[in-house]
Amino acid sequence: MKPAELYILNQPEPFKSILLHIQLLIESTFPETELQYKWKIPVYYLNGKQLCYLNASHKKGYVDVGFWAKNRLDAYSPYLVSENRKLVKSLRYTSVEEIDSEIMVTILKIIGS
Repeated sequence: MKPAELYILNQPEPFKSILLHIQLLIESTFPETELQYKWKIPVYYLNGKQLCYLNASHKKGYVDVGFWAKNRLDAYSPYLVSENRKLVKSLRYTSVEEIDSEIMVTILKIIGS
């Protein structure tokens, strides 16, 4: 099994369920993505470019789905966290119920285009 898959499967709940749900959304939106392990976290690649990363922050209690967005996601600012980061914006979830699949898929399609 790949290190990125082990990262997801070895997470405690609720992180594991959140990550598995996000993994399903990403891979059903872009079946051709590649899941790799970089910076000790799972990173999805699409056509050789980074699509997003997944990070379970146990100390802070959320899963961070990070996008290298620059200004491409300005219309979705209410949903995204930047925390003074210039290039990375992220969606954060503390439960599976918080995940808005429509917003996530839309953002994935913008980043993946």
